This record gives sequence, structure tokens and C-alpha cells, in this order.
Amino acid sequence: MYSVSSSSFISTFSPKPSLHLRHSSSSRLLPRINSTVVEERSPIINPSENNGPPHKKLYTRTNRNAVASPAKLRPETTLVAALFTTVEDAINTFIDPPSRPSVDPKHVLSGNFAPVLDELPPTECEIIHGSLPPSLDGAYIRNGPNPQFLPRGPYHLFDGDGMLHAIRIRNGKATLCSRFVKTYKYNVEKQNGAPVIPNVFSGFNGVTASVARGALTALRVLAGQYNPVNGIGLANTSLAFFCNPHPKTDPETGETFAFRYSPVPPFLTFFRFDSTGKKQRDVPVYSLTSPSFVHDFAITKRHAIFAEIQIVMRMNIMDLVLEGGSPVGADNRKTPRLGVIPRNAGDDSEMKWFEVPGFNIIHAINAWDENDGTTVVLIAPNIMSIEHTLERMDLVHSLVEKVKIDLVTGIVTRHPISARNLDFAVINPAFLGRRSRYVYAAIGDPMPKISGVVKLDVSKGDRDDCTVARRMYGPGCYGGEPFFVARDPGDQEAEEDDGYVVTYVHDEVAGESKFLVMDAKSPELEIVAAVRLPRRVPYGFHGLFVKESDVNKL
Repeated sequence: MYSVSSSSFISTFSPKPSLHLRHSSSSRLLPRINSTVVEERSPIINPSENNGPPHKKLYTRTNRNAVASPAKLRPETTLVAALFTTVEDAINTFIDPPSRPSVDPKHVLSGNFAPVLDELPPTECEIIHGSLPPSLDGAYIRNGPNPQFLPRGPYHLFDGDGMLHAIRIRNGKATLCSRFVKTYKYNVEKQNGAPVIPNVFSGFNGVTASVARGALTALRVLAGQYNPVNGIGLANTSLAFFCNPHPKTDPETGETFAFRYSPVPPFLTFFRFDSTGKKQRDVPVYSLTSPSFVHDFAITKRHAIFAEIQIVMRMNIMDLVLEGGSPVGADNRKTPRLGVIPRNAGDDSEMKWFEVPGFNIIHAINAWDENDGTTVVLIAPNIMSIEHTLERMDLVHSLVEKVKIDLVTGIVTRHPISARNLDFAVINPAFLGRRSRYVYAAIGDPMPKISGVVKLDVSKGDRDDCTVARRMYGPGCYGGEPFFVARDPGDQEAEEDDGYVVTYVHDEVAGESKFLVMDAKSPELEIVAAVRLPRRVPYGFHGLFVKESDVNKL
């Protein structure tokens, strides 16, 4: 069965839930998140967003057309649960208070990073500019962190529960729907009426906090509040139209490639599915000898490329004692490497590693083979100040580079594509794994806020700035990752940039969110349609577009 699957920054720790877009006989789209079905219904209009009482420094502005969702019923609190909550409050207050901006919820969840505390039923949207092209019939779905409960202690942006914001477009009209991803963690905490599972990125700051939270976690497990075997994943990061998460699907062969990483050996495992969706055997990569933060990878027609960067999972207790901080952090002593393995490899003996000093990538844009497969070309944003990635994202500058790896000589060459601070970049999905020309990247101003989008032509000379188009969202307006949708996906002769760039944008002055559709071929990325959303959509991470023909397959 096809599905839209969501993944997480800590995806390795749990099986992934799926959001199934099911098409009924009455032609209604029924997004399904595990057992919760979102049914289309008449829009419910309410003058307020019904997000509960204002929280200090959190977003409180409401849209006059905002929609209320049913209030949550708080479950009865048992004596044991109340005791655990009291202990956790003591840890948050006396042992491990949120002392740094990067883990202070008043800072992390300010402005439009604040969560919406309720789900949104399918609600009609207003088209305020232009018209929605017929080729956009389908659903644009974007994932992002949205904590189910406001955190009482340290909280990092990556720690929030996954929430999907889906805009369904059909016959020139748009409907917005928002739903939590019903992970095991989400369901356990909803049942308990409070956070239960510790935050990986912010919950273990030094040995004292780690011991205290570790002991509390053990007691919760022994008391039966949750079973870690079922996973603690958040599913807040990305989506994929397939039967398994975090994949790269070859648009020509239909094969799908994916991976998982772990804090224990094997630290990286590569696997694939054939064109029928049948999973092939795992390929554990034992040549990765320490736990590294592997968030993304790339494929070519012959190879898969993985990055071992300077963000690591620190499992050495003495390091945590001496240095403090989170178990996920930067190690500047480590030399980044790129690993290249045949994508149909039977084991990791065919993996080749290449040291690339100073090259730290979290996202890969695209890759392809050259010179009859003896050279691999990778396009990716390189994080210039990796030590700030988790603590001070506003100081991060990502420089998009073109990297060439000669698999015979081992020589690696690098060329910058643009000097701008760019990340969250995409291509026309039909060109995944083969030579592509255009990249659409988000402009950090600074990250994690995104003030616009640029179009890059990576076929230009190695010393040229490759920017060929740009669209700024305007003062006080910030968006998210762009996504490219082809005008006619079935046209094999269509030009690579013949389509649209779509994204969510939020106006922090007006307190209003919009869905923008831009002409990808226009030198100014001209806005061809703007849709006012019935309530704000918080800033998030990755998304995808599921076209109508794919919805009909479900």
C-alpha cells in the first residue's frame, strides 16, 4: 500500500507511523494518521483560534477567521503519575532549568514557532491573489515540530511532536487541515495528559541532569507508563510518498532507497525496496565506527552517498561529565567524510570513504554520476559553523557547494555555488539521481527564519554565482522549505523548470499565514496564486506534494 510517511530527527529510535491519503468512492480525500481518520466536513468558522490562554512570550495573535478544534479532555491523574510530575518539576527547577536560549521554551517557542495546540478539521481557504493552476490538484503536506503540551523544562526546536499541515487543492479551491502524527510517544503522553518521554535534544544537559532524568525515565518504565521498545520517535521532520520513511525513490526505475542510524552498532544501515515495494536485505555499514548524526543522503544511478559529519551522538559518559551539554553535539576534532557505496551493494565491503575537511552537510540536494560512473557529483549546503547548529542556529551560515569525487584517484574537489545563506533546497523530483540544472533554496535571515527563495543554475561555471531568480517575502514575512511541482509531470519533453514553487509563508505583523504558488520559470519567481489560510501555520521543516493521480492510487 502506498502511504505518505513522516520521519523524525531521531527517526532511528522508533518505527514510523504513516499518514495514508485514502480516496473514497465519494471522491473525498481522507488523510489517515494511523487510526485517526480526517473526514471532510462543512467548515467550522469561529472568531478565535481557541489555543488556550496566552503563554508568556508565546504567539498569541489570532486570525479573525481562525477555526477552533474540539477541546482536549485531560485524563484523570493517578497518584503515581502525579508523583512523577512533581519529581520532573523539581528537576526542571533545581537541577536542570532551561538556562540557555537554545533550550528555553520562552525563546524557542516565541512568535510563529509557538505551537497550535489543537488539530484543525478540513476548512475552506480564501484565494486572495490569482488562481490555483489545474496542475496543482492534489495535496501539499508539510511536517514540523508542534509540542502537544507546552514544555515545563528544557526544550529544543527539534523536540516537538510532529504535526502535518495539509492544503488540499481541487478544482481551483483549497482546504486546510492540520493533524498531529499519532506516534507511540504522542499517544502515551495524550493518555497521561502530560509529557512522559524525555526530550533527546534538550533533556540531558550534563551528568547530573542525565542521571536525574535517566532515573526518572527508568521509574516511569518500571511503573508501566510507557515501553521504550515501542520507540520514542517524534516523526516531526519530513514526509515521503511510499510504504517506508526517509527514502529516495528513483523516478525512472521505481526503486526506493532508505537508511536508519543508531547510537549502537551498526551505527548506519542502508536498505532498499524494489519497484514492487518489496524490501531487500539490510546492508549494515560497519565502517562507520562511531555514532554520527546522519540526517539525509543522496543517490545517483549507481551509488548512494552518506555524510559523516562533526555532529555526533556522544555516548561516552566521561565526555558528558567533563564537557556537559546534550548527548547530541559537535565534535570539532572529527574530520568529516563522504561515503560512497553501490546502491545495490550486498554488504559494506564496497563502501569507500573520502575525507572532506570542513564539509558538514545535514541536507543533500541532488547527486549524479559522471565519466561512466567513476566520478560522483554531489550538490549540498555546507554548514560553515557546525558548532552553532544545535545551540545558535541564528549564527549558522550554509554555503551551497558542488563536490566532485573521483572514485578511482580518491581526489575530491569543491566549488561554491552561491555565497548566500541557503538551505532547505529542492529540485524537480523527476531529476533525482541524475544531472539536474536548477535548485530552489530557502534564504536564511538568519536561520531558522526564511525570508525568501532563490533559484540556482548549477550548470554555470565553477567561479560564477549561480543565482538566476529570487523572491523575497517582504518585511516581517517568513516562509519555509520550497517545493517544486511540475506543470505537467507526464510530459517527458518538458523543461526542467516548467512548473511551480510552493510554500507556506507567515506575516508576523498581520498574524496571518498564506500558501504561495510561484512561477518557477519567472526571473522574479512571480506569485501566480496566494491563499489566505484559516489559521496560522507554525514554521516547520520538510514537505511534499501528492498529485491527484497519486491520491487516486490509494
